Amino acid sequence: MNLPFGAARLLSALTLACAAMTGVAAQAQTFPDKPIHIIVPLAAGGAVDAIARTLGQKLSQQLGQPVIVDNKPGANGNIGAEAVAKSPADGYTILMAIPAMTTNQALYAKLPYDTFRDFAPVARLGFAPLILVVGADSPFKTFAELLAALRANPGKYSYGSSGNGSSQHLAGELFKATAKIDALHAPYKGGAPAVTDLIGGQLTFMFTNPLEVQAQIKSGRLKALAVGGNKRVDWLPGVPTVAESGLPGFEAATWWGTLVPAATPKEIVARLSQEIITAMNSPEVRERLNAQGAEVATQKPEELAAYLRSETDKWARIIKAANIKVE
Repeated sequence: MNLPFGAARLLSALTLACAAMTGVAAQAQTFPDKPIHIIVPLAAGGAVDAIARTLGQKLSQQLGQPVIVDNKPGANGNIGAEAVAKSPADGYTILMAIPAMTTNQALYAKLPYDTFRDFAPVARLGFAPLILVVGADSPFKTFAELLAALRANPGKYSYGSSGNGSSQHLAGELFKATAKIDALHAPYKGGAPAVTDLIGGQLTFMFTNPLEVQAQIKSGRLKALAVGGNKRVDWLPGVPTVAESGLPGFEAATWWGTLVPAATPKEIVARLSQEIITAMNSPEVRERLNAQGAEVATQKPEELAAYLRSETDKWARIIKAANIKVE
């Protein structure tokens, strides 16, 4: 049968589309049939790296394929994020998303990726409220004492962070804006040297990740004055939240999620999401993270998408108000 030229072209296009859909469906049915890579946009040995390796080990058991953690640190997470954005959209390369994915849009004039255009959300993993800590020898025994001193002495006291634009830095700026105080920001090249100076008395206070300072708090080298989350934590039962200590609405936490390249087939995103959420909610993973001060709080792709948007909007306001720029 001879078809008109236009009809023949349409039939050909429909045939190709059906073939492509069949190929995607077949790919989803056999996924995964080779190793999966989780890209951590930070150096090995840190809290995010540990969580990625815990997740990877459990995923490997569930999927029957190796799950390899690759560290690509640098530029506040941008190097690792760009690598995933430009990788094949087949589900075999997963980004370990960190708060920088919701702050870098406002911190950098130019980025090699767009969080909402170039990535598909897979699953949120969990979070850890930042803890406001002081050195053991600090004269401030409570959050109220620290806040009173900060208000009475604008610009006299300092707080540390792991660098400009880090979650610790932004938590400090949120604290300043919420409490209407002024304190000097001291950026370091990493959290460890900042904590060392805090213990040594060179800094007044710091908001920091509990996974990185839990040992110092338990040993008494650091003193926790307040929890940055919306509720108290089990391992610090006597320490109030910042919100209940006089700054209602204050919330600062570090969190982790997973993203894949935007064009990844929805069937594969759904499979990954289901497997990751199952892994994170397994008793062994929950217990391991809880012991380190983190909390499993999983979300599906659409919930993670909404969370990313709300966090991006929240921190954009703080960054703009504080005029924070990172080059």
